[in-house]
Amino acid sequence: MPRRSFDVTSVTHANPIPAVSRVGPLVMSSIIPSRNPGDGNVPEDVRAQLDNLFHHAGEMLAAAGADWRHVVKMTFYLPSLDLRAELNDPWVAHFPDPDARPARHTQLSSGRAAQCDFVAYVDD
Repeated sequence: MPRRSFDVTSVTHANPIPAVSRVGPLVMSSIIPSRNPGDGNVPEDVRAQLDNLFHHAGEMLAAAGADWRHVVKMTFYLPSLDLRAELNDPWVAHFPDPDARPARHTQLSSGRAAQCDFVAYVDD
């Protein structure tokens, strides 16, 4: 199966890597920064950073022909693990069914801003 790469308008990379890549039903993102769509600045407010992450991930999923129901796992990199509670609100908003949520891993980031990546599987 050929690999297809996709870029999105809300996030661009300085290096020659795509925002998201798809091989058959498997969809994987590159690292997703918490920069504002449009101006590229990282907001100080962690909640705004998390909103940006979900915005960018949604654009990447759509570009690859997927949506939130296809997400199998998301990994979040937070500047403090104390921020996991902040992550729960947008998490539940995007995955409201407790019996159908993707796996999630949260770890400490090496920087001051939140980041994430995802794996999705499109079988329809």
